Amino acid sequence: MNILAGVSAMLALSACNGIFEGIYDEPEADAASDFGFVNTPSGDEPGVIYIDATDYTLWHYIDFESMEVTALPTDAEAPAQWDVAIHRYDAKTNGGAVCETGATSFYSLRNFVKPGAEAYVEDVWTTSTIVTDMSTMADGYLGYAESYYNAELSRWLDVDKSQMPPIYTPSNKVYMLRMADGREAALRLDNFMDASGVKGFMTIQYIYPYK
Repeated sequence: MNILAGVSAMLALSACNGIFEGIYDEPEADAASDFGFVNTPSGDEPGVIYIDATDYTLWHYIDFESMEVTALPTDAEAPAQWDVAIHRYDAKTNGGAVCETGATSFYSLRNFVKPGAEAYVEDVWTTSTIVTDMSTMADGYLGYAESYYNAELSRWLDVDKSQMPPIYTPSNKVYMLRMADGREAALRLDNFMDASGVKGFMTIQYIYPYK
């Protein structure tokens, strides 16, 4: 009788494990690979960088050589090595400059004459652009971080706040990034939200190095 009871208990436990399997599983070990450098370029086929830029208090520093994305607070010192950084939809470079091209794809980019140095826009210092605190909006002011800012690359998404909710309009243009040491990359904002429509999840297409 005890043996039968033990067998029955084992069968019941097995059945329960089957029913609830996966409910309390830990996240997959490679879940983090959904962010950062998702894939690399191949010819004119761009690579993809995916960033969770929903947090207004973080800069996301992108380094093309190491293929790493490092998130740091807006008041923290930047990493030793980085090429471009993203804060929400704002952008800055590491001593570089950016030019908006007329191309809307990397395939059509090859048909455009490479812009001269005069077409590139360098970063400027700002104390009233990088919003870090939205909680005081109802009181008529916002919290800002002091930082460099590249107005040209930040044109990849226009956010019209003259009405609520804001209107988001991507430029759909490819941008040329010329780094301080002469290296170049081509960038395009492919999306600014996730599959559920949450704003701030940025999909960036890129070709690096661009020659």
